[in-house]
Amino acid sequence: MIGLRKYLHHQLFEGAEFDGRLTLLNRLLVLVILLAVATAALATEPTISERWHHYLVLAEAVFGAIFLLEYIARIYAAAEEPGPESAWKKRWRFMRSWLGLIDLLVVLSTLLPLTTADAAMLRTVRLLRVVAVMKFGRFSRAIMEVWGAVKDRGDDLLVTAALALVLLLFGATALYMAEGHIQPDEFGSIPRALWWSIITLTTVGYGDAAPITPLGKVFASMVALSGIALVAMPTGIIAAAFSEAMQRRRDQRIEEMRAHLERLDQVDEKVEAKIAALERTSQQKPQGRPTSKK
Repeated sequence: MIGLRKYLHHQLFEGAEFDGRLTLLNRLLVLVILLAVATAALATEPTISERWHHYLVLAEAVFGAIFLLEYIARIYAAAEEPGPESAWKKRWRFMRSWLGLIDLLVVLSTLLPLTTADAAMLRTVRLLRVVAVMKFGRFSRAIMEVWGAVKDRGDDLLVTAALALVLLLFGATALYMAEGHIQPDEFGSIPRALWWSIITLTTVGYGDAAPITPLGKVFASMVALSGIALVAMPTGIIAAAFSEAMQRRRDQRIEEMRAHLERLDQVDEKVEAKIAALERTSQQKPQGRPTSKK
């Protein structure tokens, strides 16, 4: 039983192998979650026949049973978490954690719609389970590093936001002056014209409001061209932050895998191949890998 508990802990809590891939159980859970979400979405379609609706309800019951078994398995395997507490205290700590509460919420959101039609909206809550699964393993650290990189570029993004505000007010004011007396419903005030300015600056262009005077068209052209540059600026800043975060993550994974190889009594070809692939991606000079213990 202890061996089973350790296996479940590795599969569900650690969640990733040494080469960075999700564990088998977590990959299966991601697949089940996606199928469950698709089933919940299809179940809201009124044109589906009664026969197929019955199959969808049956599938939801199966998914609910799977999520319930997963929740029980997580409570059971939580005893393997590090710490001096007893097994039941560790389990209780997991049940009270936000991840444990999400697990419980997913189980309830899957099973409750089977008992009442008014709980249809509850099915969408199981989307949170995707985030919970990705919490374990490489994804959470990667997301945190990307978020940290974006925060490091906060000043640049703040300048971009200030520039966007100036352009929005310029566009709204210009169209108010040029079109306000001709189209009072759309441009009769700066707040009214601000809606058009936002839609134009973000390059959406619904077409519900458009200038008709030559001067208004000139101002609109200036705002539209400015919108292209404005969209490109934060995109470039975030892309650069994302690239830096991924580079740091690759370097960290290389070090973790090398430390793993040093602890092995035999060569792990999969891990060595993963290190080589990461080094090629990082465009770094290959460094000598540690010699495995004989």
